[in-house]
Amino acid sequence: MSEMLDTQSAWLAEAELESARDRLPIVYIDAVPVRVDASGQVTEVGLLLRVLPDGSISRAVVSGRVLYGERVRDALLRHLEKDLGSMALPSIPATPAPFTVVEYFPDPEVTGFHDPRQHAVSLAFIVPVNGDCAPSQDALDLIWVTPAEAVSVGFQSQMSGGQDRLVRMALAHCGVLS
Repeated sequence: MSEMLDTQSAWLAEAELESARDRLPIVYIDAVPVRVDASGQVTEVGLLLRVLPDGSISRAVVSGRVLYGERVRDALLRHLEKDLGSMALPSIPATPAPFTVVEYFPDPEVTGFHDPRQHAVSLAFIVPVNGDCAPSQDALDLIWVTPAEAVSVGFQSQMSGGQDRLVRMALAHCGVLS
């Protein structure tokens, strides 16, 4: 039997992380939390409110690093619980597959997905959530909006770093946008 990953010892010290960010792409997950009806149609999208490293505030999806030795499925569960709370009850298949791969760059002109700290490669998932959600840890707030509201100018303008495009891509992948 394999042992569970010790996430505490898998973290890099801050100086080591900065050094790695300067030299390597870092693997991330992005998870677009959704609520679905009985037929599986997306009815709501969950958007977090966070403080970014530069001090600005932005709407975002669940996101975070994949730790060394951590399965992608476990990273998804860890970040969903960290941002949405332990009662979120996400539905993640046994073998999750991303709907797209997004590359974030320090230069916003490269792909339109921007992270000023690093080059990050993110596996992006759409995750149905069935339980009660409450923002936790780094998230200041969580709101559930309809797909039409999520892609409205009002909400799209509250997102940065390409998160607005990611939400649009997720909803298009679900067949919600025409």
